[in-house]
Amino acid sequence: MPARKAKTCPHQIRFGRNLAGLREHLGLTQERLAEKAGISARFVQNMEAGESFPRMAKLVRLKEVLRCGWAELFADCERLTK
Repeated sequence: MPARKAKTCPHQIRFGRNLAGLREHLGLTQERLAEKAGISARFVQNMEAGESFPRMAKLVRLKEVLRCGWAELFADCERLTK
């Protein structure tokens, strides 16, 4: 029997949308963002789909590459808990 996929957290989905929007705003492809951040393109795809969430070191690299603040990267995530 195949393993069931874990339920995606709404915060991860929101983070993924923010990540995709910031990436697109800079005109970067998923592959180019991955290259600049030192991560795989598959991981970028999974994050944008809300299926993965990076550890702190990768978050810092993404923030630097995207030239954004924490507030932009996590915009609207706090609303999901209310």
